Amino acid sequence: MTKVKVGIIKEGKVPVDKRVPLTPKKCEEATQEFPDLEVLVQPSEVRCFSDEEYKELGIPLQQDLSNCDVLMGVKEVPLDQLIPNKTYFFFSHTIKKQPHNAKLLRAILDKKITLIDYELLTDKDGHRVVAFGRYAGIVGAYNGILTYGKKHSLFDLKPAYLCHDMDDMREEFFKVKLPAIKIAVTGGGRVAGGAMEVLDEMGIRKVSVFDYLYKQFTEPVYAQLHSGDYNRRPDVEVWDSPDFYAHPELYESTFRKFTRVTDLLLACAYWNPKAPKLFSEDETRQSDFKIDTIADITCDVDGSIPTTKRSTTIPEPVYDYNPATGELEPSYSSESNITVMAVDNLPCELPRNASRDFGRNIIDYVFPQFFNNDEGGMLARATIAKDGKLTEKYSYLQEYADSAVVNK
Repeated sequence: MTKVKVGIIKEGKVPVDKRVPLTPKKCEEATQEFPDLEVLVQPSEVRCFSDEEYKELGIPLQQDLSNCDVLMGVKEVPLDQLIPNKTYFFFSHTIKKQPHNAKLLRAILDKKITLIDYELLTDKDGHRVVAFGRYAGIVGAYNGILTYGKKHSLFDLKPAYLCHDMDDMREEFFKVKLPAIKIAVTGGGRVAGGAMEVLDEMGIRKVSVFDYLYKQFTEPVYAQLHSGDYNRRPDVEVWDSPDFYAHPELYESTFRKFTRVTDLLLACAYWNPKAPKLFSEDETRQSDFKIDTIADITCDVDGSIPTTKRSTTIPEPVYDYNPATGELEPSYSSESNITVMAVDNLPCELPRNASRDFGRNIIDYVFPQFFNNDEGGMLARATIAKDGKLTEKYSYLQEYADSAVVNK
């Protein structure tokens, strides 16, 4: 591409997402860094940054974005808002053949659209370059602490979504006064990193996995658990990470040792459906199962955390799981229940901060590809459909797309 005109679309999905791919300042920075880039913004009354904030920095507002080369949003675009023959960037949630989005992919093909999915943008080593994971971890850990405090009548924190931004949320940290509990954080990626940021800022000490398991403390502590800490292959003595990720079905969980000492679980690890669950529902009924609060930050329904029976919403983030019956009950209804936080769109609770980080990634990793002929193939790897045709890598989605009937 030589000159590129990018349109930031108004989010149309319901419930509304307040995040943006580019904040006003990131729009300004992008056009300064890339002189051949022009950014237009579709007006929106729900965006976390107001139209006025864009106008103040000289970013043009324009309702009709049909003259743009590239259209960028966050969540799935409603079918009737898709403009034919355009290039779109958004999280499409189609690559796993999610049933609710088959019609979306069908419409994209019918309208000869090129779809580039943020989730698929990776560097040469396969690492994602654009994601909201850090803020999922930040808000998820905060919600986990909030939930534990409320369950045990220790303190009341203002919900993250009622905070103006992260600085406002940090003002709540001083209220946190925890007894000598143990907190387990699973995972080693952006999500776990964000969760540990919050625990560190709250003054909760990180300890080794060995000390976590076998020592007693007079203060609250947490440990970061990686896959090798709670999975094993019965026929192999030495842990081998590449083998685990290649053949997760050959492994079994050893998380039981952690359920005996953990009070609060912050689940941040990516989970492959072929991998073992962390624990079973039967294990929750054992007298030495200590976990009574779970923040399932990854929010895989019926996934690695068997008590995650459904996702929750930002206004109503919590429910109780009754181990004796296996049934869900109202939140905080019994001390013997396991209280579960399973919000599936956590970054939306701090949309301004999450959008700033996201825009930083767009400027650093995506926009350069517009002007270097996609050197390294980052955009090509993330292209699900090109001009209405599935690319070879994603041709397996053809039957999925054909299964949908779209009213034209």
